[in-house]
Amino acid sequence: QVHLVESGGGLVQPGGSLRLSCVVSGLTFSTYAMNWYRQAPGKERELVAGITRYGDINYATSVSGRFTISRDNAENTVYLQMNSLKPEDTAVYYCNAKFAAVRMYEYWGQGAQVTVSS
Repeated sequence: QVHLVESGGGLVQPGGSLRLSCVVSGLTFSTYAMNWYRQAPGKERELVAGITRYGDINYATSVSGRFTISRDNAENTVYLQMNSLKPEDTAVYYCNAKFAAVRMYEYWGQGAQVTVSS
């Protein structure tokens, strides 16, 4: 069975920082692209950041320069370092694993709440 378990969410003041972690089991982690998505109340889920199996990285424009995605293949873990947080970053953050072969393999974590408020 595949499991993606996020941790590190919480309540932080504007301008603060949080680091999300996602520990993955049940798949060959190093072969998967790893992504962080978020979904705010009343809004669609959006891609925040992604890192390919080769280490290529992309960010949403809204978080570029503030968030950093990284992965540790030895620990089967992907991270999202979030700095200079804004109230509009408030959302449930989801870890996503994706592998495209003959078919698409895609898995999701349960989500971690991030609330930015004073």
